[in-house]
Formats: sequence, C-alpha cells, structure tokens
Amino acid sequence: MTLLLALLGLALLGLLIGLLIWYLLPRRFRGSQSVASAYDQWTQDQLLERLWGEHIHLGFYGQPPQQRDFRVAKQDFVDALACWGEIDQLPAGSKVLDVGCGIGGSSRRLAAHYGFDVLGVSISAAQVERARQLTPAELSCRFQTMDALQLDLPDGCMDVVWTVECAPHIADKQGFANELLRVLKPGGQLVAADWNQRDDRRRAFSSIERWVLEQLRVQWAHPAFSSIASFRDNLEASNTPLEGLSTGDWSRETLPSWWESIWEGARRPGTMLSLGPRAVLKGLREIPTLVLMDWAFRGGLMQFGLFRATRCHR
Repeated sequence: MTLLLALLGLALLGLLIGLLIWYLLPRRFRGSQSVASAYDQWTQDQLLERLWGEHIHLGFYGQPPQQRDFRVAKQDFVDALACWGEIDQLPAGSKVLDVGCGIGGSSRRLAAHYGFDVLGVSISAAQVERARQLTPAELSCRFQTMDALQLDLPDGCMDVVWTVECAPHIADKQGFANELLRVLKPGGQLVAADWNQRDDRRRAFSSIERWVLEQLRVQWAHPAFSSIASFRDNLEASNTPLEGLSTGDWSRETLPSWWESIWEGARRPGTMLSLGPRAVLKGLREIPTLVLMDWAFRGGLMQFGLFRATRCHR
C-alpha cells in the first residue's frame, strides 16, 4: 500500500511538473523554422516514434468507433482515406506526393500496399532523415526536405497529392492550397485531411473556446486553423480548375486517438523510462494539449476535415 501511494504521488508530481512546463514554455509559431525545429526535436528524442510507431497522425476507428490497437488504427486510417479519396484503384506506379510526410509511415504504406511511386516531403530535416532510415531500399518511396509553400517540383508532375495534418502548421492557407494544386497533373487527385476549427462565421466562439483554440495553437506551433468551409473556399479560389470537390468530417471516426495517445505512455512505461528523464517530462508536457484536443473535438469546436478534388483536364 505504501509503495502504491508513493507511485501515485510520483505520478501526480510528474503531471504537475508537466503542466507547469506546458504553461510556462509554449511552442509558439514563429515562422516555418519554428515548425521545423519542433519536429526535429520530436524526431531526435524518438518519443513519438517509440510510443506511436511510424504513423504520426490520428487513427481510424470507424463509426461507431470500434476498439482496436492504436498502431493498427493508424494504418487503417491510411487505407480508409485512400478509399475515401478514390485513389485506392489507381494503377501501380502512379506518382504520389505526400506533403507533411512525418517519418514516412503513410508514404511507405501507399508505396507497399498500393504500389505507388511516392515522394514524401517535410520541412523537418530530421524527419526526412529518419524516414529514409526506416524505408527499405526496394520500396519505391523517397523523401526530401521541402517547404510546403515552395515545393521544389515542376507544375503538373503528380498523379496524386496527399496531405494529412499539415495545414494547421501553415499560416498562408491560400498559398498552401495553390501549391498543392500547382503540382497536380490534369486529371490528378487531391486527397487532404486536417484538424479544422468550427466555422465561426455561423456561430461565434465563446471566451472558453477562444482560450482553448489559443492553447491548441501555441502548444504545437500552429499559426491558425482553417474551418472545413474556409479551406474549401481556398481550394475553389485557386487558379487551378477543379471538379468533384467534396468534403467530409471524420471527427467521430478519429476521436479515440486523443486518449489513446495518452494511454500508449501508460501501456509502455519501460519505453518512456528508457528514453530518460527529459523524455518523460516531455511526454507529461503533451498530456494537457491532448486532453484539450479531445474536449474540442468531442464538443465540435474542432473537426477532422476531409477534402478531395480532381484537377480538370482543361
């Protein structure tokens, strides 16, 4: 009993320290380099990879959500989005650009399972290096460091442009939409999925909601969130003609991911401890943001938006 109380006391102390770090040392967006720096650090300490695996994005649990392994749900997300985005039947060898590729989990899945020729790009040089290390040589999948607003690629070179959970880190949403569509071939398919805030043009945010959104921005280097409607407007306002533009909302299908992200630390205490005290504190530091994300998605303040469109041939 004494040992249990001591462990509970240590856990509470750790949470309080994590909360203090969270409050006093936010990760504010200060240009694209602040995003690169944040992801370099997350990659180099290996905390996310060791806890979450190769997919640094939410999982897919269906509707109503089904209980499943967190890492399996992340792989399921890639397949579910490929189906929703209508790219799962494209021929092997189709050229796919994965914008904001992380350490390459989705890129490798698209290459291995669908036979696509995939280029993953990230603004984080550490992510790109780790993605290369994790990718088998025989897989048609490569990685480069690039800014999503200035892709070092020619116009109309990709059959598919795929991006997941990237736009919140970009201030210029219109520029982002323009660049995604610029590199898409005529007849090519855009598939995007992102965290989006509720459209406040219909209902203004309360003071509590404004505070939560501010914390979600400053803790993970986000300049601003789009709404589903506003990013659709960005796509429509691009000079690239589109057809079949449609949106979806997987807020419920992905909702278990937030608490599962926390429970992974409890399920793998050895992993946390093996990375050292700084990683433990960093893991504790992320808990308040994950809890706020769950609250925001559960109440409709945030939404998980989906976007698909085909570039017109004309």
